[in-house]
Amino acid sequence: MSLPTTGPGRIEDLLPSFEPENDLEERVARDPQLLEGLAWGEPRAGHPEGSVAAHVEDLLEMLEEWDEPAERRTKLRFIALVHDAFKGDVMERLPKIGRNHHADRARRFAEDYTDDQALLSVIQHHDRPYALWRKMKRKGSLDERGFMKMIEDIPDVALFVRFVELDGSTEGKTPGPIAWLRVELRNRGHELPQPPHV
Repeated sequence: MSLPTTGPGRIEDLLPSFEPENDLEERVARDPQLLEGLAWGEPRAGHPEGSVAAHVEDLLEMLEEWDEPAERRTKLRFIALVHDAFKGDVMERLPKIGRNHHADRARRFAEDYTDDQALLSVIQHHDRPYALWRKMKRKGSLDERGFMKMIEDIPDVALFVRFVELDGSTEGKTPGPIAWLRVELRNRGHELPQPPHV
């Protein structure tokens, strides 16, 4: 599949090992907004790999090592491509909430490509477990209302958990929030996929 050679870059330059596997990936990989977002970033806390593209490439490579059902693997690939691509658009002088949060911006971008609420909700909430975990560590108790609001907005909890695990599998991430999320969800009766086998 050939992709454009003009604009903010080419997907091949940003993600050398990426090959679109379906029409959705082909279309989104041509979008100049996505390409610009993937090019953004430098090494920082939680992302020592630097650019968003480097992080996405790590996720796609890790996903290849996991034994995921085909449908979930396809969804995880799309989420990985889009989830952090709008970090560079966040206005640092404003609170990183609502429309000024990179995940909200990524969801609005993804809505131009899909109406799959499972995909959109994972993109929207992918960093929320970490934020809730940090708040709990700081305050000593869980923001129960915030946790329930997040879960109520997620139609496919298994997909959500798997992406949180994937996103948290890269260098610079701590496993604490993932283990905590699994315990909280199991305690509330959610059936979860087994942890990924590498």
